[in-house]
Amino acid sequence: MSDRPKQGFDTLQIHAGATPDPATGARQTPIYQTTSYVFRDADHAAKLFNLEEVGFIYSRLTNPTVSVLQERMAALEGGVGAVCCSTGHAAQIMALFPLMGPGKNVIASTRLYGGTVTQFSQTIKRFGWEARFVDFDDTDALKAAIDENTRAVFCESIANPGGYITDIDAISAITDDAGLPLIVDNTSATPYLCRPIEHGATLVIHSMTKYLTGNGTVMGGVIVDSGKFDWSASDKFPSLSQPEPAYHGLKFHETFGPMAFTFHGIAIGLRDLGMTLNPQAAHYTLMGIETLSLRMKRHVENAEKVATWLENDERVDYVTYAGLESSPYYDRVAKICPKGAGGLFTFAVKGGYDACVKLVDALEIFSHVANLGDTRSLVIHTASTTHRQLTQEQLEAAGSGPNVVRLSIGIEDPDDLIADLDQALTKACG
Repeated sequence: MSDRPKQGFDTLQIHAGATPDPATGARQTPIYQTTSYVFRDADHAAKLFNLEEVGFIYSRLTNPTVSVLQERMAALEGGVGAVCCSTGHAAQIMALFPLMGPGKNVIASTRLYGGTVTQFSQTIKRFGWEARFVDFDDTDALKAAIDENTRAVFCESIANPGGYITDIDAISAITDDAGLPLIVDNTSATPYLCRPIEHGATLVIHSMTKYLTGNGTVMGGVIVDSGKFDWSASDKFPSLSQPEPAYHGLKFHETFGPMAFTFHGIAIGLRDLGMTLNPQAAHYTLMGIETLSLRMKRHVENAEKVATWLENDERVDYVTYAGLESSPYYDRVAKICPKGAGGLFTFAVKGGYDACVKLVDALEIFSHVANLGDTRSLVIHTASTTHRQLTQEQLEAAGSGPNVVRLSIGIEDPDDLIADLDQALTKACG
């Protein structure tokens, strides 16, 4: 998967990983709706199960439709391989699974999607893992949080919900010094706006449910492997560097080199956790990715126009869009997201919680849903929904105060979006 021709993003988003179907000549990637695959003979089956040969065994592990999506995502992110799974939340667990163990910890940014904060602060405790939350703008605090039991560092490139941009270069410099992998959730940016591996990320994850699919139809997650981390440089990652009992003592890093994490994710992660992406979802996502660059350009253009209008409206306290010159993260856009600050941000409504509720109820074009990254413009009051499970302190740290509304700007006519917000603000604020 690493020997790809040097092609542009717009070409790769359509062609990477795909060729005409050899059996029928079908140009679009078929949906291989099958559970299993016929082996050539007993020796072929044995080699596949022993990881001596790459191929298709059972669709919990590998599927031709999903494999095309994996190759495409690796190409777009500049990685050596990828593992697709059922959801973005599944991708987070899959990414941590080979790295963590009882008593080990992950250092996570305070600016994360509320569901991720809950998964990290509550659910992973059941595995004996710990998450430590740090403001990643405070690099000294990040350095201080790392100890001998730290096994990974986790952040979002463009943080949900506020659209804050993480200085991935600064964070990766710290993780490199500590000999730790950096995991970057690139859902809100997509590889069109940001390629975290170029800034030092070890693994890149996505909720493909969002911008990659782009039409709000199916769920999916992916982990893209940079192939650049030395898993054998220390004894911190025995799942990848030490003998694996289930494969007769095979050492993943020694055997597969840069592809060690990818092979482990399939051969053990999908095998045992079963967080499999179904081929129909993969097909929808592949079709969505074909227009990713076109959509992201429009998302950014519209977000800039809507955010600018909101910032100048007297009924609005503030807007968090990093593409505004008033944003403290404006200078990071050119470095981290040179094609734009994305389509996600929040704004604070004068009148607080009650005004936010009235605003959401009054909007007509914006859909009130728990999703982002759709072609349609979406709105939600995060403090009472997606981030409801957080404490007040966590809400403020995540940028989800009671007076804050999150917008995911779609690709409609921006004047229509502004008109919709205008009438809703009038009803909300009097």
